[in-house]
Amino acid sequence: MFTIGKLADLTSVSNDTLRYYEHEGLIRPTAKSAAGYRLYDQDSARRIHFIKHAQSCGFTLAEIRDLLELRARDKACCGDVRTRAIEKKRQLEGKIRSMRAMCKALDRLIASCVDETRPVEGCAILAAFEQPDKTARAN
Repeated sequence: MFTIGKLADLTSVSNDTLRYYEHEGLIRPTAKSAAGYRLYDQDSARRIHFIKHAQSCGFTLAEIRDLLELRARDKACCGDVRTRAIEKKRQLEGKIRSMRAMCKALDRLIASCVDETRPVEGCAILAAFEQPDKTARAN
């Protein structure tokens, strides 16, 4: 059994993060010590590692909660998890496309700023931000 501090050390997660996970229902203390401290077991450490790995793959805490609940369901199967992983990958690919478009837009703005000594009132980048967004009207 671990106190919150020992669990934090074991999992490289802060005490505050563990309290937040507990508040969100992602982990639960297994028992309380005689002094009233919450105690956690090895399963809590496994869940925290699960949470951190899932976060590193882009899953939100709400999605992770769903995965943890799915894991506990009798009728769930790998296909259920795979479907969620595929959807997450699609979301990430959409964000990547969007970020690439942002980078291209910034490249064009940076290229338009040829006179770095010009006063800020004449800055081509700031002037471009004031122009109507042509892509917004097309959508």
